[in-house]
Amino acid sequence: MKKMGIFMGFLALLFALPYPLLAQKYNVHVLQVSKVAVFENGYQGFIEALKAHGLVQGDNLTITRHIIDADLDAGLWKKVGILFQIRKTASKIVEEKPDLVLTIGTPATRYSKDKLASAGIPVVFSCVANPVAAGCPSMTNGGPGTTGATIYIDPHDVIKITKLALPHMKSMGIIHCDDDNAIAFAEEARKKGAKLGVRVLTKQVGKSDKIAPAAQELIAQGIDAFGIPPDTYYALRNNEPSKDILAITREKKIPAVAFMTSGSKGCILYVGPSLRKSGFYAGEKAARILKQGFKPEAMPIEKQDDLTILSDTDAIRHLGITIPIEILQLAKPFTDTM
Repeated sequence: MKKMGIFMGFLALLFALPYPLLAQKYNVHVLQVSKVAVFENGYQGFIEALKAHGLVQGDNLTITRHIIDADLDAGLWKKVGILFQIRKTASKIVEEKPDLVLTIGTPATRYSKDKLASAGIPVVFSCVANPVAAGCPSMTNGGPGTTGATIYIDPHDVIKITKLALPHMKSMGIIHCDDDNAIAFAEEARKKGAKLGVRVLTKQVGKSDKIAPAAQELIAQGIDAFGIPPDTYYALRNNEPSKDILAITREKKIPAVAFMTSGSKGCILYVGPSLRKSGFYAGEKAARILKQGFKPEAMPIEKQDDLTILSDTDAIRHLGITIPIEILQLAKPFTDTM
C-alpha cells in the first residue's frame, strides 16, 4: 500500500512538471512547388539543423511534405492553377494544425505564408532569392508569424568576381524566365554590371522554351561570357536548359559562370550561395521556435554573408583559359550537394 502511495505521488509530480519538460513530439509540414535538386538540398540542410538541435524525424518529430507539381506550360491559366494549388494546400495544412511549416522557394512562400501565419502557425522559409518578392515587408523582416533564410546574392558581387576571373570580359549574356526573382536579378545585373564596366545583355524565355535560340541570339551580339542566374528554369526538366546552354558554350568556346547550383557543373565557376546552408539556417530558426518558443517575427531573415566559389578544372582546361591563381585558391571542386 505504501509503495502504491509512493508511485501515485511520483505520477502526480510528473504531471505537475512544466509542459516543455515532458517528452514532446513536434509536427512539421513542408510546402514547395516542384521537386528539384536545389530545393532538395535546402530540405536536407533543414533536416540536418533540426537533428543538431535534438529534433529527429521518426523519434520526436513528424514531417509531412506537400510537393506541388509544376507543369512547364507557363501560360496564364497554368500559373493561376499552381497558385490555386498552393492556397488549397495551405488551407489543408491549416486544418492539420502543425506546430510549424517550412516553405521552400518563392511561390510556396508568397502564396501561403499569410494564410498559415493568420491561423497562428509559425512559418519559416528557405531557398527564397528575394524576400520582398516573396511578400515580406523587407529583406530582413519576414512579417507577422514569418521568418526564414534568403539566398539573395548581389549581382555586383558575383559579376565582380567573374570579372576578376575573366579580366578581358566586357559583356555577359543572361537568359532567364518570367520568374519574379529571375527578372529582378537580371534588371539589377544590368545596372550594377555597367558600373563594373560589364555590359549585361539579357533575354527572357518561357519556362517551357528551349534555350538554344536565345543563346544564339546573345552570341550574335558578341558576348564574352554567359551568366546562369538564380532561376528555377534551369533546374526543371532534369536540368535540360543547363545542359543545353553548356553544350553551346563548350562548342563556341565561351565561358559560363553559374550563380545557382543546379546543373552548374561544366561552368568554369560557380559563385553564389549554398542552398544546403540556407536550409540549415531555416532549420536553426525552426528549432528555436519549436523548442524555445521564439516568435518568428522577432527573428530577422538570415542572409549568407560569404559566397561559395567552386571551379570545374575540366571546363577551364577545355576552353584553354587561365584563371588567376587568387580565384582558384578560393575555389573548391564542384559538388551536387551544395
